[in-house]
Amino acid sequence: MAKAIHMMVRVLDEAKSVAFYRGAFGLEIADRVDFADFTLIYLRNAEADFEVELTVNKGRSEPYDLGNGYGHIAFVVDNLEATRERIAGLGYSPKDIKQMTHDGKPFGRFFFIEDPDGYKIEVLEKGGRFK
Repeated sequence: MAKAIHMMVRVLDEAKSVAFYRGAFGLEIADRVDFADFTLIYLRNAEADFEVELTVNKGRSEPYDLGNGYGHIAFVVDNLEATRERIAGLGYSPKDIKQMTHDGKPFGRFFFIEDPDGYKIEVLEKGGRFK
C-alpha cells in the first residue's frame, strides 16, 4: 500500500512562505536541506505526518507561473469561523466561507486562501468525510 508523505510547491521567498504556513496552519520546519542550486524545506505539525515541501530555487527572482493545472491543498479545522478570523488577523486575505451540498445534503463548509506565491489552499470544517 502506498502512503502519501508530502506535496511540493516552488516558492520565491523562503522566509515569507515559512511565516505564512506557520501562522496560518501551525506548520513548523521539520527539516531543511540545502543543495547548490535549491533548498528544500519540509513543514509539518503534530496533527499529521504529511508534509508540505517548499522548494526554493536559488537565483530565481520572478514569480512562478502557476498555470491552470494546479488545484489546491486542503487543511481541516474544528472551528471554521475562528480559523478564518485568526488567519485574517494575521494580515492574510481568506475568501468568504462557502457551503457545498450533494444530493440536497450538506457536503462541506470551507474557505480558500492563497499563500504568498498564489497557491490555493482550501480550509474545511471537520465533519463528514473531512476528518
